[in-house]
Amino acid sequence: MMKYQWPFGAFVFIVCAGLVSCGQRDHQWMDLLDNDLSRWEMYQSYRHGIDYNGQPPTGEDGQPMAPIGHNKNEANVFKVIVDDGEPVLRISGETYGCIFTKEEFENYQLCLQVRWGEKKWVPRLDKLKDSGLLYHSIGPCGVDYWRSWMLSQEFQIMEGHMGDYWSIAHSAIDVRAYPPEGTLMNTVADTRQPFLAIGSGTGRNGFCLRSANFESPENGWTTLELLCYEDKSIHIVNGHVVMVLRNSRFVEEGVITPLTRGRIQLQSEAAEVFFRDVRIKKLTRLPEACLALFD
Repeated sequence: MMKYQWPFGAFVFIVCAGLVSCGQRDHQWMDLLDNDLSRWEMYQSYRHGIDYNGQPPTGEDGQPMAPIGHNKNEANVFKVIVDDGEPVLRISGETYGCIFTKEEFENYQLCLQVRWGEKKWVPRLDKLKDSGLLYHSIGPCGVDYWRSWMLSQEFQIMEGHMGDYWSIAHSAIDVRAYPPEGTLMNTVADTRQPFLAIGSGTGRNGFCLRSANFESPENGWTTLELLCYEDKSIHIVNGHVVMVLRNSRFVEEGVITPLTRGRIQLQSEAAEVFFRDVRIKKLTRLPEACLALFD
């Protein structure tokens, strides 16, 4: 009888995910979420319409409107509620924007749990619920297409798309992935494929589909883990490695600059979403099994 053998790549990512499990709490973890959002600031841009084209919306006089701005929390978009004695962040999604850490981070493991609320807003009423975890965030808010976020790398949070990658503003990265064919196919992550450059300055758009869908069923809490070390990052969903990335960078006027540290943003993107158990700890190295994903 033939004996089944695990593909080496599959074995590596299972071991890597097991070594960095969010369930292993110790004194090294720092909680980022409290009742007062003391570690965070806020930014709100606009209530975008269905005909949005990437430019600032205009008022009745035809002139560009100013964004809502920093730390105003219009419509109470960002709110902490207490559930079973623990703080839970509710982001209503009513306006586009983000909550972002006051502190910059590099070389870390970030863990959080996420689940969806009931509400959706224009322009996503007929679309999937959407949010995002943006890391290595630098510079001012509002430099992206939606005029809402800092230049950064995105760990996608979206129904059925937990762990996708998006380039925000003019960032770029290399990801282990199958290349797209033509304009009708997406780049798709796979830990056994060579690294493929995507994003600003690469000639490819800044999107990559996660390797598989591991979101919790029936809107249960989904655990997301992000490992960032030097120029490398790993997206993990419910204990499954869904994307391996390296050479994080941004391109400005043709100049390539490494992008390896920055603030953390959580998006408000026209859908109600809840976050809990948001915590971070310093990494002095990646576990050997995780490093093997980059060989």
